[in-house]
Amino acid sequence: MNVPADRRYSETHEWHMLKGDMLTLGLTQFAVDQLTDITFIEMMEVGTTFEAGDAVGEVESVKTTSDVYCAAPGAVVEVNAALVADPSLLNSDPFGEGWLVRIKVSDASPLDALMDAAAYIEAHPE
Repeated sequence: MNVPADRRYSETHEWHMLKGDMLTLGLTQFAVDQLTDITFIEMMEVGTTFEAGDAVGEVESVKTTSDVYCAAPGAVVEVNAALVADPSLLNSDPFGEGWLVRIKVSDASPLDALMDAAAYIEAHPE
């Protein structure tokens, strides 16, 4: 399983990549494989603030609709417009062009409780 080592992973299969106080959030390959064909993506609007653990959007597939959670509190600063226009990017490149939102984090400490790549792989062997 492709699990980049430069980010942290939640039990609900989101990846969190922090650079300074900017967090990029996406879904793991495992999550995308479980959802199958992604058909629609809706994220909070730019400027919306939220608390750690809140849903920041949802992803719909041919199978189900799933909430997307962020482990750290903050405010949405960018939604991936390319992904909204073409949700299949999430299926083809979940760790790259398929990122969901960028967030200005107000407290990064909750990210310390997330799994690193090795722990995520161990928890979700294929």
